[in-house]
Amino acid sequence: MGEIRASDVVNAADVVNAACDALVAGLDTPGLRMLAACTCAEADYDVHDLLPAALDELGLALYPVGSEAGQEAVARALARRMLAGELTPREFTLRIHQRYGHELPLTARLAELDDEYDILEYGDRTVDQVDAEVTAEARRLTAHPTVPAEPTDSPS
Repeated sequence: MGEIRASDVVNAADVVNAACDALVAGLDTPGLRMLAACTCAEADYDVHDLLPAALDELGLALYPVGSEAGQEAVARALARRMLAGELTPREFTLRIHQRYGHELPLTARLAELDDEYDILEYGDRTVDQVDAEVTAEARRLTAHPTVPAEPTDSPS
């Protein structure tokens, strides 16, 4: 499937193209077929109604625009990209800081670490030390539960 990066702005035609890519890659659900069948002209009108069902069929979550859960999902995706070597620790913290500032509790420490990169020449820490802490934070993000734990049944 064509990769849509967390930093990209995705429009309805991009969603239709991603649905086509998913079908070509072997994913096949009724909702995905309906999305892929949209013309570019129809996409702006139909994608909002078709996307939730298609994602549900694939077992994927659709987060409301601007929701904290959606922001956290993006932060986790960026953390996975950094751990995979697609972003440097510095690039990762910069993107997090630019996107969420110090406001998103899950990523507040990463914003602070981005600030630390900016003042390295004035302090006693090294790039390697900050990189190591960023990597530890990225690991924490990717290990953080993405959905609430299911309640366990206790014997009565």
